[in-house]
Amino acid sequence: MATIDVTEIIKSSSASSTSFYQPPKKKSRFDTSTNAAAPAPTPDEILAALEDEQANFVALDDAQIRKLVAQLEKKMRVNREQRVKNPDDPKKFMDSEIELDKAIQEMHSLASQPDLYGVFCEANGVEILLQLLGHENTDIVCATLSLLRELTDDDVMNEGEEDAAQLIDSLISGSIISTLLACCERLDESIKDEADGVHNALGVVENMIDFRDEINEECVKHGFVVWLLKRCFQKGAFEANKMYASELLSMILQSSDSAKAKLTEKVDGIDLLLRTIAVYKKNDPSSVDEREYMENLFNSLCAALMFPANRKKFLDGEGLQLMNLMLREKKQSRQSALKVINHATSGEEGIENCNKLVELLGLRTIFPLFMRTPSKTKRKDTTPDEHEEHVCTILSSLLAACSENHRLRIVQKFVEHEHEKVDRAIELFLKYKEKVQRFELKKKRQSQEAGTSEEADPDRDYLDKLDNGLYTLQRLTLILVDVAICEKSARLREEKLFQMKMSQNRLDLMMLPILQEYSDNLGDDAVHEQERVDLMIKKFGEFYA
Repeated sequence: MATIDVTEIIKSSSASSTSFYQPPKKKSRFDTSTNAAAPAPTPDEILAALEDEQANFVALDDAQIRKLVAQLEKKMRVNREQRVKNPDDPKKFMDSEIELDKAIQEMHSLASQPDLYGVFCEANGVEILLQLLGHENTDIVCATLSLLRELTDDDVMNEGEEDAAQLIDSLISGSIISTLLACCERLDESIKDEADGVHNALGVVENMIDFRDEINEECVKHGFVVWLLKRCFQKGAFEANKMYASELLSMILQSSDSAKAKLTEKVDGIDLLLRTIAVYKKNDPSSVDEREYMENLFNSLCAALMFPANRKKFLDGEGLQLMNLMLREKKQSRQSALKVINHATSGEEGIENCNKLVELLGLRTIFPLFMRTPSKTKRKDTTPDEHEEHVCTILSSLLAACSENHRLRIVQKFVEHEHEKVDRAIELFLKYKEKVQRFELKKKRQSQEAGTSEEADPDRDYLDKLDNGLYTLQRLTLILVDVAICEKSARLREEKLFQMKMSQNRLDLMMLPILQEYSDNLGDDAVHEQERVDLMIKKFGEFYA
């Protein structure tokens, strides 16, 4: 069917249309403005604008909402009838299309009163909007997407949660996710207005997820996650929708186990992620927003690796080789690659990846990172503590999972060059032990100052300690004890260093309480790890019996 550009017609007639409501344009996911020199408004100007807006605001009631919905439905019906009668002559249905667009714009006033969302749903408003998303004219579709994004804005919905919940329920009942997916696939993003329409569609999905976690599963069920993945992989210049797609993909994968499991069901999601990330092996992102896009991709990959079967896909797709090369290239992707290796090698499901990393000569890249923590970082999402946590966790995983020959290679690394890596491990051990002690003292002081008589929650206290240095301290303890059991010279070196720094050469008094606490807090499903740690405690204790 022929279509017309309603937007251009309305622009030309807006001067004579006093009732036409044009909503403020939603802010893009990143700033594409070139007018950086525009002066910022003064506080008085902002206050005057707010007062003017408040003065012009007219509160709606139930009857007015029902009238607006009835008006919208009537204009949609008239437009549909005229399109059917005159499919090849746009001039015959042009006026009805303009009226329909105006009716959609007038519905934006509903977003200022979320307490009326229930009335809107009862008046069949949601069904009408869903029908408009399938309209032949993409201008009408984009206008409807803009309206839906404003209606589902998180600030608006939080003002009236009960009525907002009714709106979300109605949208879900009408298969909103599959409808939005159809819109995204249909709209031509080379046209700016349609690209904005896709952006608004993604905004609706994000708003709904923020309001209700179950929307994640709807996205998985209807294939929206696969579309997001393909949109991230789509070649071409970096732009707002690619950024937004990566953000939503990361959000859903981190929240949904079914999304992780189905990532490789219809397409090889791990392979697509690796191929998209590979661009940053030798090239840094060109802007702050593209850097965030890159981080979203890495976070998506890390989330996907939490599903055991995906680690095999990662291994077969030469993911370890790519991450190892990124560590060597020293680009901005380096720290993110380190985080991915951490996820890929952890747990019993990471055994194959652990052995493969050693075979790839990955120790040559991991140990330099262990020996020196970057003193400064230009990235807000990476800290020295996070760097040390990733490296120590990887080394701990390698010692726990590798075959005997590979384990010996790792242990020998700690012995070479006059035990310099043992020295480094002790240095980090003391740093994190002190950090945990400071946290415990702070917690005790706060409890005393509060004077609370509430019973302590051991599980909560343990999790808080893990977040404040205990996790990395446990990894370092596992490394030091394992190396000391395998190499007498390493154990003697550790004793000498502790004697020098703490006047204490009894390693069992320093290490075993930490290992025992770690063992006591392992979950019921960590049987193998429990047996390994208990055996380490037994062997290590025999040296000082």
